[in-house]
Amino acid sequence: MNEATIALLLAVVAFLYASVGHGGGSGYIAVMTLLGFAPEVVRPTALLLNLFVSAMAFVQFARAGHFRWKLFWPFAIASVPMAWIGARIHLDVVVYKRILAVCLIIAVARLLGFFGGGDERKEMPGLAIALAIGAVLGLVSGMIGIGGGVLLSPLLLVFGWSTAKESAAVSAAFIFVNSAAGLISVAVSKGLSMFGPDHLIWIAAALAGGSLGAYIGAQRFSQLRLRQVLGIVLLLASFKLFFA
Repeated sequence: MNEATIALLLAVVAFLYASVGHGGGSGYIAVMTLLGFAPEVVRPTALLLNLFVSAMAFVQFARAGHFRWKLFWPFAIASVPMAWIGARIHLDVVVYKRILAVCLIIAVARLLGFFGGGDERKEMPGLAIALAIGAVLGLVSGMIGIGGGVLLSPLLLVFGWSTAKESAAVSAAFIFVNSAAGLISVAVSKGLSMFGPDHLIWIAAALAGGSLGAYIGAQRFSQLRLRQVLGIVLLLASFKLFFA
């Protein structure tokens, strides 16, 4: 598959994920894994793209007034060091694909709205609960190369800790700090030689798609139909990864 097609696929993933405040890590990983890229390339690439797209999504949702610092920091303070540790854990390829498949199924459920519309907000979680959740999500995020927002946002919605757009804003910030921690950890242990000229093209594509998706998700209208299409695609990818 040529570079233009890969870039287009990454841009589409970024657009759809950013519309719900996600960096797209699980989507990038699914695309690159199904195209035959090795986990050693896929994980740092997903973290790198996550970093840019989640930052763009956060800016859009924060500008629209949806970010809640008090909800963000208890999860983030525990997740960042664990994401650093997780990025240093090398998983067996089969185990890696199984974990990714599970994360994709969760992403599908989130994209299709199975965790509720997020129209009401209840009490915030206790500090101990938030710290524990953040630590677990950070570790998993670092191990497979995602920011963890796809795992955090369903929890925020299911337990009523945030509205849908608040979940998007908090998840975007959560993804950014975890992706940064994981990426720095990988760079320290392996150096920057894993990144090449192709990554500049992929970053540009992801930024283009992500900026448009984040703007639409934060300012305009629901991308329900597009998210449903992405959900179906990711569901098929998850089955392929799980049974490969």
